[in-house]
Amino acid sequence: MGRWLIYALGGGMGHLTRASALARAAARRGHGVVLLINTPFAPGLPLEDVLGPRVQVLRLSPALGKAGVGEVVARCLEDVRPDLFVVDTFPRGLGGELVPLLARMRARKVLVHRDVNPVYVKKYGLARAVDAFDLLLVPGEDAPFGRHPRAVRTAPWLLLRAGELLSRGAARARLDVRAGDARPLVAVMGCGTPEEVEEAGGIASRLEATLGAHAVVRWLVPPGLDVDLEGAPGSSRAERAVVWPALAVLPGVDVLVGAGGYNTVQEARATGTPFVALARSRLYDRQAVRLRPEELAGSVDELVARAAELASSRPVRGPCLYLSGTEDAVTLIERTVLSA
Repeated sequence: MGRWLIYALGGGMGHLTRASALARAAARRGHGVVLLINTPFAPGLPLEDVLGPRVQVLRLSPALGKAGVGEVVARCLEDVRPDLFVVDTFPRGLGGELVPLLARMRARKVLVHRDVNPVYVKKYGLARAVDAFDLLLVPGEDAPFGRHPRAVRTAPWLLLRAGELLSRGAARARLDVRAGDARPLVAVMGCGTPEEVEEAGGIASRLEATLGAHAVVRWLVPPGLDVDLEGAPGSSRAERAVVWPALAVLPGVDVLVGAGGYNTVQEARATGTPFVALARSRLYDRQAVRLRPEELAGSVDELVARAAELASSRPVRGPCLYLSGTEDAVTLIERTVLSA
């Protein structure tokens, strides 16, 4: 079996979760994986418990600059001597630090290629950068180089398999909903930057005030995050649920409120969870493009109103049946890259 090094640097939870999904699938097939991450959420997440013993997680400081990241990656390449180097989203690296390393790298190279801002594509010449990779995996959404001769599209990547999700009753219990309480459950996803997690608490509080006794509202936050509630009026009224991965509890959620990041959107759709979201501003990601019109709210006021309306209408849940594209991704890597 092979040795994989996965580069998944980025400030939020998106790169981490998507790369973790691939790492977990690769480990199930017997590959050894080293996962490089630098999200500020990383210290509190029980990654080793979820990913298993075949995945080693290296948590880099978010403050580490381009030169420091380049040194760490170069040292990892020397120490791990991987058969495969996987890069999530940024073919040049987050700060361009991978360019000199890719040119002399002996390992086979795979890019996880999703939608990114065309300005970034043009400014940094990504059309040339992607040619350094032996395979481009496109996980479930259109991407700038989706028609590249070495690009292959898969279904969206999800961290957990459908059979690993909690039952509706167990999910509601995990979110501290009393047994026998049949009210709809509205979950506000605390994701994105730490500031956006905090803002989600205020949104949860507004929903709780709007819906009153007609629904249960929970503010979902990742483990280990020190959220400062000062300056977030009313957010302390919303009950927090510390949970990760949030995908596990979605069968118990009747309305999901969040943002248009890759993982939240794909998890909501895969589990058939009614969903409304804001399109957060990002340097590289285009959340407004990812969200469907019926999912997109133009303001916080509209978000709260539409989520309350959904909860009051008690929407019918879709089935939680899906296949993550990570299994196909590992097969493609084994057949087209590692066996070449």
